[in-house]
Amino acid sequence: SPLAALLRDQIRTQGPLSLADYMGQCLMHPQHGYYTTRDPFGAAGDFTTAPEMTQVFGELIGLWAVETWRRLGSPDRFSLVEVGPGDGTLMSDALRAARLDPGFLTACDLILIEPSAPLRAEQARRLTGVDPQPRWVSTLQGIDTDAPVILIANEVLDCLPARQFVKTGDGWSERCIGVTDPNPEGQGSDLIFGLSQITGGFERPAYEVEPGQIVEISDQQSAFGRDLAHLVAQASGAALLIDYGRDRPGSGDTLQALKRHRKVDPLDDPGAADLTQWADFPRVLEAAVRAGADVTGCRGQGDFLRALGVEVRAERLRASRPDAAPVIDRQLARLTADDQMGTLFKACAIF
Repeated sequence: SPLAALLRDQIRTQGPLSLADYMGQCLMHPQHGYYTTRDPFGAAGDFTTAPEMTQVFGELIGLWAVETWRRLGSPDRFSLVEVGPGDGTLMSDALRAARLDPGFLTACDLILIEPSAPLRAEQARRLTGVDPQPRWVSTLQGIDTDAPVILIANEVLDCLPARQFVKTGDGWSERCIGVTDPNPEGQGSDLIFGLSQITGGFERPAYEVEPGQIVEISDQQSAFGRDLAHLVAQASGAALLIDYGRDRPGSGDTLQALKRHRKVDPLDDPGAADLTQWADFPRVLEAAVRAGADVTGCRGQGDFLRALGVEVRAERLRASRPDAAPVIDRQLARLTADDQMGTLFKACAIF
């Protein structure tokens, strides 16, 4: 790919890339990045998220937002924010469910945070005619704090990359991306993983790590938790985070690349596959607390959705569409079963 050639040249002139830098360029390079050049969602894309699996997911998140607004005292003005809105499906379903309380929609200033131009276009298309109409900003800092904020971030943390560090017999090293030497004709060099000296930004984990194990540290995920905390502390409100990841400190290589719904080598064809790493909820929530916010603990997605009434909603859908009952059952299991998304995915809030 064009990006692979650029990365190889960069590594040859500047040295190995940290995994965080590599992943950041693969996802968001202005001309060749994965998210800056395509809409990757759904059956025709590379992966499917919960909102595309069933309308029930977005509807329940919409009802969570309405309930949060009521607990804030039903303010006559507030910001409903979604970070990383994908193709707009979640917000479309959420607003449909929110019609149960017209006052919520009247008070709502809908804000979407999306850096990808193709995805902004798809969101605008899908949300055409909805009330309220969305407006877009690029960062959390673009949100005013003179009104309460209710924020949704579904599968955002896993796109914020982490560096990887490896314990060796001689201490700690950073796992980076380099290049192999070209063949005698000057062709055929490939991107490879290797170990490099740590240049900063590393704290030894407080838990036991065996030699050869990988520890991931994401400054970007921690910064996101900190920035959310600053936002809700100044504006009041709550931020809901749903993602797959760990709810306690631990080691392991969680880097994953997906293309056409299949796992591929993360170093093959940079910019053409989705790259993700697990959300590190302990670090995100710790950063939020340090920045002055309150937090909930993590809860499995299955338990969270059941508490919101997913089984009741599924039963009503079965009653209205008996012919679709098997599909509804599969969708429910995908979202809530322990061997699918029910426990791997976690939900928590910063408020």
